[in-house]
Order: sequence, then C-alpha cells, then structure tokens
Amino acid sequence: MSTTTAIPAAPAGVEALSGLPQAAFVARLGDIFEHSPWVPERAWAARPFESIDALHAAMVAAVDHAAEAEQLALICAHPELAGREAAAGTLTSASTGEQRGAGLDQCSAAELQRLRSLNAAYRARFGFPFVIAVKGLSRYQIMDAIEARLANDRATEFRACLAQIARIARFRLDALLGPAT
Repeated sequence: MSTTTAIPAAPAGVEALSGLPQAAFVARLGDIFEHSPWVPERAWAARPFESIDALHAAMVAAVDHAAEAEQLALICAHPELAGREAAAGTLTSASTGEQRGAGLDQCSAAELQRLRSLNAAYRARFGFPFVIAVKGLSRYQIMDAIEARLANDRATEFRACLAQIARIARFRLDALLGPAT
C-alpha cells in the first residue's frame, strides 16, 4: 500500500480551460469581467490553472497590473443598477440575473426613483458607476451601500469598485465552472 497522498485533480472545467488556445480561452471567459475580454486575454499566460482560485487570482492580477485608464474603463463597463440598460433590456445575461436575484426588478416606483437618484449622485461625485456584487444583498442593502459609499473619496471608491468587480467575477466563475470545494 502506498503512503503517498493523492493530490486532488483540478476541476475538469479548469483543466479544459488551461488547455485552450488563447482565442478560445478568451471567447469562453470574455464576459467574466463585464465587456472586458482583455482580462482573460492577459491571464491566459498564467496557465495552467490548478483551480478556480488560481484562475481567479490570475484574472484579478491582470486587472491589478492594468493601467489606471483600463481599470476605469472596466469600472465604466458595468451598468448602473436598475439603470437605463436594465429598462431597455440590454444588460448581459449575467448582469440581468444578478440584478434580478437582488430584487432590483421588483422596485416600487419610489424605490426606483431613490436608486436612480443615488446612482446619479454617485456618478456625479466619482465619475463612474457604482459597482457592487449584488449576490446575497437586497435592494435595500444595495441602496444603503450606495448612500454610505458616497461619503468616501474617489481613490477609495475606485479601489472599492475594483474589489467588487473581483467578487462579481468570482461569482461568475463559480457559476460557469462550479464553486470551489
């Protein structure tokens, strides 16, 4: 009997992704970071990925090492919560599901007015949309978070948005590949 400990195999999805050529890898993961295929394009070089954690870390590192203008474009690629894209039905399927899961599609007229007013105040103050990983939050918690974060300075909010984008990306990776065990 062998005394070596077996190393758990990487999830088949991560293994399969690691073996893809760059174009196919980007095509599969291009919307993990909202409308920003440059993130998986840059993360591809870190292959092979041993886990979803490793894949996520490589993608977050790509964002962290990006120029500030690219980071700002990534933040701005995110739709306002219950904003015009939601009203027009032009959100990505991931964003639609995330906003629906938080109950943003069930806002009363007064709640929608409050949310849109907070979104406008946030964008006017910081120059980019409010970004939060809405999974597990209610629409009331989201509105309270916007209100609270309006007190921050721009640099703090820029970092907060990037951290929230990383959380959103992790949720999307888990949905695509299955949560890490």
